[in-house]
This record gives sequence, C-alpha cells and structure tokens, in this order.
Amino acid sequence: MDSGWARARFGVARVARLATADDFGRPHLVPIVFAVDGSVIHSAVDAKPKSSRALRRLANISENPQVSLLVDYYDEDWTQLWWARADGRARVDDDGRTAISALARRYPQYREAPPDGPFIAITVERWSGWSAADG
Repeated sequence: MDSGWARARFGVARVARLATADDFGRPHLVPIVFAVDGSVIHSAVDAKPKSSRALRRLANISENPQVSLLVDYYDEDWTQLWWARADGRARVDDDGRTAISALARRYPQYREAPPDGPFIAITVERWSGWSAADG
C-alpha cells in the first residue's frame, strides 16, 4: 500500500499500539489513543489508572527515540483485513498544548478532562500498510 493509503487508514483508527525499545533493544508495546496532526502523531499520559507515572514508554523514548505505531482491522471475513504502520522519531513533550488540542478534537473525554501529560510527539518518517483486499 502507498503511504497515503496507510496514513488515511491510520487516521480513522481509534486506538494504536505503540512499540518502543530501550537502548538494549528490549521491546515494549502498549495501546494508546492518538491524534494525527500533519506528519506528527500526538499522545498523552492521561488519568486512566496506571501503576506509576514513571512509564516504561517514556523512559524508552528517552533512551531510543525510534518508535513504531500500528493500527489494524480484523474481521472473520479475511478479505477485509488491513493494517497500517507509522514509523518515526518520538520525543516527550511536557507542554502539550498542540497535543491537547488535537486529542480533544478526537476524544470527548479529553474535552471534559484534558490530560496533564507528559505528552508524546512522534514525527512520522514512514507510513506503510497492507490490505487483504488489495493483496
């Protein structure tokens, strides 16, 4: 699939899986909500229950900023399957004004209770994907 197709599919998904790795290459995968704003994907550490605010994903991004995000669609009719991936460079952002605005447009929960952060901004370097319908 071309990058435009992958970006379009990515943009309509409600949840993604964020893959980070520490400086030893040990992977870490978590589901996130996100907003696409041009070539940047925003996410936030929000008020949903967590065991700690010192999250592995944030430490990993500090050690190794290369990340991947994956969205997908599954159906028992396998001709409907697809996935889209964004690979890029992440940074932790404590300000988050742009992130809050983008996230609030997608998720009413963030309009009602804006997250305090920190925030993650991923500059996408490559969009890719696959669809059974076109494969």
